Formats: sequence, C-alpha cells, structure tokens
Amino acid sequence: MFWIRVGVKRFDFRKVCCRYTSSSSIIPLKKVLIANRGEISCRIIRSSKKLGLQTVAVYSEADKNALHVTLADEAYCLGPAASQESYLNQSKVISVAKETGAQAIHPGYGFLSENAEFAELCQKQGVEFIGPPPSAIRDMGIKSTSKYIMDKAGVPIIKGYHGEDQSDERLKNEAVKIGFPVMLKAVRGGGGKGMRIASSLEEFDAQLESARREAQKSFGNDAMLVEKYVKRPRHVEVQVFGDKYGNYVYLFERDCSVQRRHQKIIEEAPAPGLDEATRRSLGEAAVRAAEAVNYVGAGTVEFIMDEDRKFYFMEMNTRLQVEHPVTEMITGTDLVEWQLRIAAGEKLHVTQEDLKIRGHAFEARIYAEDPEENFMPGAGHLFRLFTPQASEDVRIETGVREGDDVSVHYDPMIAKLVVWGPDRRCALMKLHSALSEYNIVGVKTNVKFLMQLAEHEEFALGNVHTDFIPQHEKEILTFKEPSHQDVCTAVLSAITLDASQRNRDKNSPFTQLDGMVPNLTYTKKIKLVFKDKDYSLDVHYEGNSIYSFFIEDKVYSMQVAPSKEDPSVLHCTKSNKSFPVRAVIHDNEIHLFSKDSSYQFLLPTPKFQSASAAETLHKGAIAPMPGVIEKINVKVGDKVKKGDPLVVLIAMKMEYVIKSHCNGTVQKVNFDVGANVTKNAQLVEVNEEVSK
Repeated sequence: MFWIRVGVKRFDFRKVCCRYTSSSSIIPLKKVLIANRGEISCRIIRSSKKLGLQTVAVYSEADKNALHVTLADEAYCLGPAASQESYLNQSKVISVAKETGAQAIHPGYGFLSENAEFAELCQKQGVEFIGPPPSAIRDMGIKSTSKYIMDKAGVPIIKGYHGEDQSDERLKNEAVKIGFPVMLKAVRGGGGKGMRIASSLEEFDAQLESARREAQKSFGNDAMLVEKYVKRPRHVEVQVFGDKYGNYVYLFERDCSVQRRHQKIIEEAPAPGLDEATRRSLGEAAVRAAEAVNYVGAGTVEFIMDEDRKFYFMEMNTRLQVEHPVTEMITGTDLVEWQLRIAAGEKLHVTQEDLKIRGHAFEARIYAEDPEENFMPGAGHLFRLFTPQASEDVRIETGVREGDDVSVHYDPMIAKLVVWGPDRRCALMKLHSALSEYNIVGVKTNVKFLMQLAEHEEFALGNVHTDFIPQHEKEILTFKEPSHQDVCTAVLSAITLDASQRNRDKNSPFTQLDGMVPNLTYTKKIKLVFKDKDYSLDVHYEGNSIYSFFIEDKVYSMQVAPSKEDPSVLHCTKSNKSFPVRAVIHDNEIHLFSKDSSYQFLLPTPKFQSASAAETLHKGAIAPMPGVIEKINVKVGDKVKKGDPLVVLIAMKMEYVIKSHCNGTVQKVNFDVGANVTKNAQLVEVNEEVSK
C-alpha cells in the first residue's frame, strides 16, 4: 500500500496517483497520455495500468492498427504518417491531453522526450510532463553547455572545441590543434545522429558536411563540436534517478559499447570487468551530474571509458533509455513506475545503500535490417513472427505482432529481447538460446548476426569496445553455408508443407505424408538456391514418411513428422538422430530455422519470369529503400567514376549516399531534391564507359 501525506490528507496509490502543483496542493492523477508509439508506449501502458491509471494513446494514420493503440484505454489520431505532422505536433498532443482529461504526459524516448519547449508548454497548460524540468533538458541537450556544467561540477570531460564560432575554417583549425582523429558531434544531437569521425585533414571537409546535413535534418540545428577521438573506447552509462526534493540515487551502470553506425545494438548490466572502486566512482560522478542541473526523474549519464578505465563525460540523456530493462532486471525495479510516482510527488523510497546488483542481464535489439548490406534498415510485412516464451528471466519488449508492418516512416526496431541470469555466462547462454527461438519471415533481420555476436569468443570474455564489430566483422558477419543436412531438410520442408499451401496432387507423397500407391516408385528432382550456390537433388520416397536424398554423389535418408501443436515445426530423424526445425514457405522462398542458425533458400523462378524481371532493372543509382532525396551531386552530361557519390537519400532516419556502380556519363536524373521515392526506384541513369 502506498500513501502520500500532505497536511492531514492521505491518498491511496491503489486508487489514484497524485502530483504536486507549485502551491504544494495535490491534484488527483488518474489518466496519463503517452506521447509516443511502438514498444515504449506498450511498456508505459503496462506500468500505468499496474498503478490503476487510465491510459491515452496517440497515433499517426500509419499506426492506426498498431499494438499500442489497442492496449490503451483510449486512442486518438494525431495526423499523417510524417512525424512532424503527428507525433512531433506539440499543439495536437496537448489538445488531446486537454480533451481526454489526462493530467500528465509521458513522452517515452525519442520524439518530444528531450524537447525543452514541449516541457515548458506542458507547464503552461497545467499538464505534468513526466520528465526533468525544461532547464535540465535545455542545459544537457546542448553539448557545449553540458560540458561546461559538468566540468564545473567536477565530472571528468574530454577537452575539445565547444565554441560559438561555427565557421568551417574555425572547426578545421580546432581539429588540427586537437590532433586527428577527431569526433564531430552535433551540439544538439543524440542517438548517433550528426556524428562523424575525421581520421585526417584530407577527409575533414566531407565528414563535416555530412555531419552538418544529418544534424540539420534530425535536430533542426547544424552546430557542431569537435573532440579528440578516443581509440577503442567503451561506452558505459549510468542510470540515475532524482525526486523533487533533491534526493538522488544511481542504479549502477550499463555497457553499450557494441554498436553499428554509432547506434547501440546490444547492451548489458552491469558492465563486465569493472572493479567496485570504478563502479562507485562512475555512479557518484553521474549523481553529481544530475545534481548540477536539479534533475528530476529517470536520466542516463553517458561516459567514454578508455583502456585504462579512465572515464569522461559524453552526454546526459534526459529521458528513459531504450535499454532501461537491463537495469530493471539487475535491480528488481520498475523504472517507469518510479517515473510515475516521482511525477506524482512521491519521494524516492530507496537510498543508495538499499540498491544492490543481482545477477547479469542482456538486451538485444532486433531490427528489420540487413547486416550483410552495412546494416541497411528495412521495412515490410511481418508474414510470420515466432518469439521465445516470456518468463521472469526472459522479457520481450515489442510494439508489433504477426501480420503487422514495420513502417518505413519510423525506427525499424521489431523488439527488444531481454534476458537475466545469475551470472554473465548464464545470461549470455540464455540470450543465445532465446535468439534462436526468434523466427521472423517477411523482412530481413539481424537475428542471425546477434546469435553469432553472442557466441563470439571475445564477446564472451567481456572484451568489448565501440570498434568491436568492425574489428571482428569477418567472424561475426561471415555466415556459414548450409550443410547437406540443412539442404535436405529444406527440401523435406518444401515437400511436407507444399501440399497444404499449393493444393497439389493429393495422392503424391511429395504433397502429403500419408499418400501412397502400391508398386509405384516416386522420384523427383528438386532444385534450390542459397545465395549464389545452386543445389540439385534427386528425392526418392521410401514409404513410412522416409525420403532418400541424392546430393553431390552422397545419399542421405531422413524421416519427417510435423508437430501436432505447430505444423510449421518438423521433427526430423537422420541416422537415429532426431532434431526439430521450423520451416516457413513464403512466395518462392523456404525459411529454415534451427537452434544453431537459419537459412533462406530460393525455389528457382522459371527463366521467362526471371528474364522479364531483369529487363526492368537499369544501370545507375537505385534506391535501396523508400526515402526522400536530400541532395543530388550530379547533372546530365557529368562524367563520373565508379564509387562517386550521385545522390544523398534520407530513409528511416538515416542518411545514405548512393554511389555510381561504374565509370561513365550521367544520362538522366529522374528526381528532384525533396522527392519521395520507392524502393528500387531508378534515381540516376549512367551510360557505362566501354573500355577499349
């Protein structure tokens, strides 16, 4: 039972939450609006309902059928898919709060969560902003200001240039003074946006232009700071929490070092290999940072740590973090519940001495992206979505279901898989096992990449740093080819599952297992393609659901039985060894999932179809995904070389430079700056130079 006492009044938290006004009176808090979408909205709704609060969801036209919309007590459309016209429209969000009688707004993370102007607007409208005061957001949101404040508060910082003179020449001169390599960062940045590494003077101009362009697009401000780039650093961050009465605690640290495109992909708590003295110093420095800006609620202080375990302030995220569940798992807390209680005027109910670390936790972010294509984000329909079984030790944070779409308009995250174990080794084994149960069909994902990362020897030892993926790219991104057993299993899957999906000859054992005609031999030639390799097999039906496979002068015999509970799971037996696999046929693809890996095989298309498809592809610059043309670097008649940048495309919150595939002459530019383009759209046509 939770009570708040003011004077002689008491309020029961089982019935209502309460918040303090400037006059210290109490107004009942019964309803919360969540100004966000996807998995974080679902997460906030869950904790709000636990406290008995009513919830209001908002959504764009693209999200009208989203999971968070169905989970909330009420839901209101903000407008079109574009964030500026929906989730970022401050006046619309406030209007919905007023219309529904919501006394508080939880911004989640992203969108309006670190917008000081929105926090001030909430104050003016008498709506509680569940987050820090606007002054803290503003001070910590401007990197140059935050560095000054942290230095004054005794928090270690990396020296660099944070000045107001933003001319390209001044920034370049400061970079020369600091010494290369340097890190360029957007002053108002975050989430890896507007960040570039300039390794030398020669590449400084291009990196600065790219960083400015992305910063302007993401934050509406292209001011930059320049800092010395720490080689092989670790990214270690500390979860802090403060109430409205000046009480603060830290909930220990998370290691978020393993990243791609400067964005986190796997996080763990606590950070591996830290001694208690370093852990305490990190936590105390983070609390000093929070105290320096009178912080309220959940915040994260991010540090860069060098190889000698010296740490330096990087930035403070004035919101809940994507990776907050790993902290919850090792401390037994609900940070969203804490946010709601602090916003309601409660004091922190724990002291630093009360908080202890229990076990170890990992979070793996499952994205619609292609690791083999530089982690290019994707979008599409989730044709099949099989997940691990959730439990106390396994959490699945998601905002999508099977049949939903991963939208091109927003972040391509499908889910966060969070696991806990009594120690790091057990937690890591549990992570790998749970990842193997994540089977997704419809979009390319990073699941197989995460599995290989989790079992990498150096990762298992805790030897992590921000260059981990580039350093070990060969091992992590080189996926093994299927064995003969995998190929035979894929064919067996096609035989077993094809009948129900394509309604072929019901008497053939190649369309159903109980079909058999006496004295008739069934043999069939089946071809499969895995990437660039073709497989041709002769398949012979032996009876009793047993098949013989003839592949590359070898013979394999396998028996199959579909699971009664889940027809997509096949129980296969080979040489007295039984193993389950999940198989899904989608279009002309066979998706095969096992405990160790996953493979996607292609059933070859007839030649006339593939030839017809090839005729539609033109040489030149092709859009890798839907997006908006940000910049065009060439015009008709320009001579270009292979690798020259032709077009800059903004897609899924990222900037992509589309380069020429050959030496040649620009024949046609098909779009203007600002145009919306579809995937595989021909952006620029190039006449290839014929070598003599």
